[in-house]
Amino acid sequence: MKLIIITAVKEFEKDIKQILKRSNIFIFSYQEIIGYRNTTREANLDNWFPGERHENESIMLYAFVKSEDTVTLFEQINEFNDKQESLSKVHLAILKVEKSNYNL
Repeated sequence: MKLIIITAVKEFEKDIKQILKRSNIFIFSYQEIIGYRNTTREANLDNWFPGERHENESIMLYAFVKSEDTVTLFEQINEFNDKQESLSKVHLAILKVEKSNYNL
């Protein structure tokens, strides 16, 4: 069993849900979140607003899934990201679950 965590901008919500469906993942949890990026380390002396911070409407999805379903999910998310023209990407973390009382 694995725990998957997906984060992305809200605009990708429908696409991610379709990817989950194609990956045989039908049960998941979903949360709207605020994505935050502090650009101060990228700032330079010519920047008028060196302390500028950026917030985006984002989402986080997570689920316990069968290990074999993560292979397709990982491939589908990478394919989706490769097709994006924007700088924003879908982020996926796959974690090993050592113990759980949740049965798949």
